[in-house]
Amino acid sequence: MAELKQLSEHLSFGGRQLRFEHEAESTQCSMTFSVFLPPQVETQACPVLYWLSGLTCSDENFVQKSGFQSKAAKLGLIVVAPDTSPRGDDVPDDPEAAWDFGLAAGFYLNATQAPWNKHYRMYDYCVQELPALIEKHFSTNGRRAISGHSMGGHGALSIAFKHADKYCSVSAFAPIVAPSQVPWGQKALKGYLGDDELSWQDYDSNLLLASRAESLQQLPILIDQGGADNFLTEQLKPECLLAAAETNDVQIDYRLREGYDHSYFYIASFIDEHLEFHAVHLNS
Repeated sequence: MAELKQLSEHLSFGGRQLRFEHEAESTQCSMTFSVFLPPQVETQACPVLYWLSGLTCSDENFVQKSGFQSKAAKLGLIVVAPDTSPRGDDVPDDPEAAWDFGLAAGFYLNATQAPWNKHYRMYDYCVQELPALIEKHFSTNGRRAISGHSMGGHGALSIAFKHADKYCSVSAFAPIVAPSQVPWGQKALKGYLGDDELSWQDYDSNLLLASRAESLQQLPILIDQGGADNFLTEQLKPECLLAAAETNDVQIDYRLREGYDHSYFYIASFIDEHLEFHAVHLNS
């Protein structure tokens, strides 16, 4: 297992906000991630919340803009934020330099189409390689939860829905819940996975909920959505997942925030509620 190279450290609310780089086997390139260690890790093992960011982001956006550190320090949560895609001189980007595909737009899946399939394996990285690194190098108690925003909300939900036994809870801000039905998702799924839409189903939270409903009936799920989000109607479509949940007797705590948009101002307004939600289940 690769060793970690520390890139930065900042004291924050009694804890430490750290950033690391390492050579990743899954993505075959150098990866960065950020981790917040609450003050409690000095005396005890702590649970871990994984945060997946959205399109155009890196591991630093959430760390610098959401203000989560104060509440995480009080609750004793380790918070880990991976990058949103592989990066490097040999890692391909969208030939048209689009912001919604390629670099910073890994969609948390394992690509099967060339040239993406060598490096774009963010699913394996987030589900297997990164947690193994975190559990090796930091004082964790083995309990984990997952959350994310937009593309990262898609990632958090699709990962948790396929691994309900690994996560104590899942939440998402403005998630892309039905990627096979919306332009962002269709572009990414076709580009990374090819034309066979059956292969897309493995990363579509709406379809995953319907096919795995029994295993999800005990998984605490929180979805947060801004009512003034300009992507709500065309790209996000939370009503799809809510309808599937009702049909399949899966409980979702859905919180519609009237007047709030898609930005980090919105995330910062409600991140404490999400951390409290996860803390309840991580410590139960």
